[in-house]
Amino acid sequence: MNPNLHYAVEQFLYRKAALCDAQDWDAYVALFDEDSVFHLPQWVSEHEYVQNPQQGLSYIYYADRSGLEDRVFRLRTGKSAASTPLPRTLHQISNLRLRRLDDGQLEAKVGWHTLYSRHGVSEQFYGQATYHLREQDEGDFRISRKHVVLLNDTINSVLDFYHL
Repeated sequence: MNPNLHYAVEQFLYRKAALCDAQDWDAYVALFDEDSVFHLPQWVSEHEYVQNPQQGLSYIYYADRSGLEDRVFRLRTGKSAASTPLPRTLHQISNLRLRRLDDGQLEAKVGWHTLYSRHGVSEQFYGQATYHLREQDEGDFRISRKHVVLLNDTINSVLDFYHL
């Protein structure tokens, strides 16, 4: 894979993380295509998670960007009591692997780790994520699919998109 492309995707994902940490929701949501899918499946067993969100439970499943937009609306209007106040977060991304898909999109697989603090309590989430990216202008992308595997799924708090 072209090293410049690898670098561009890496910088895009770093920017996505920074926008989430800054709670710049408009810019963050704009990184997702209108028809983008966001899926965080539940685990079926210790080593198997739900593959199809239509046939199993998910922690989060948005069939398009409107689900993410609705969550942002609820955060902004105070209609999400579980997210008030919003936590402080630090998203870290590592181990980027890229490949070109048959439809021309890029598949980016990463490890991720989110540290967060709320009400004086610090916790963390971590796992693996797979992004499908549509190339826009040179060095810019839009997310058409985000599939997240949460490895520490026994948690003490509410889980939302900004934790991932």
